[in-house]
Amino acid sequence: MPDIVNLIIWLVAGVAGGNVAGDFLKGDYDLGPGNTGYGAIGGVGGALILQTLIPALRGIDYGPIIGQAIIAGASGAILTVIAGAVTRWRQSR
Repeated sequence: MPDIVNLIIWLVAGVAGGNVAGDFLKGDYDLGPGNTGYGAIGGVGGALILQTLIPALRGIDYGPIIGQAIIAGASGAILTVIAGAVTRWRQSR
């Protein structure tokens, strides 16, 4: 079970990743404020999954914290891109 510091890192990195992905996807795939929500969900979910799979990412030290932030940001961006593509696909049907 992650502690509060890990959750805050995951949320912040996920929100940042989701918003950066949303800025790159301006136009048809833009989710508006949903970028923040999908980024936060993706950041927490992705970091939690990878932390359980890779034990080296556990703990409070410089290496694990940087790894967790990178993973949370990337997974937040990935979930935002997927949600934008699904939203666009549903609108075009």
